[in-house]
Amino acid sequence: MRIEVKCNCGGENKCEEWAIVELQGVVEPQPDFKDRLQNLPIGHLCRPSSQETYTLTVGYHELTGSKVPLKKPFLVLKKLRQSSSSKEQLEVVGIIRHRILFKTRPKALISRPQPFVKERVSATGSLVPN
Repeated sequence: MRIEVKCNCGGENKCEEWAIVELQGVVEPQPDFKDRLQNLPIGHLCRPSSQETYTLTVGYHELTGSKVPLKKPFLVLKKLRQSSSSKEQLEVVGIIRHRILFKTRPKALISRPQPFVKERVSATGSLVPN
């Protein structure tokens, strides 16, 4: 079977860059979300400043990772529907040259609760500080 791969990015250096996020362990959703996993956000990924370190915040846990180049790049492909012909066609969507590796145990984020300030309401309905 012949599979045709086409690239609309205009060359290798113009393809959209993707990265693989590699975690140690298992990410388990809460039982309420088991049936709806597609497009479920699992955390917040950011890179502080121009360093090569990344942080991933999942709930009350924070992971620290680093950017590691892959030995060989991967292509991200999308299968195109071909109803009339028997040959397969794939389109290049992006290229993966790096992985973001989180190999340490997560750090617990413990924050102090915000102090609760009671305010009185005057007879006219405006707030009066204590």
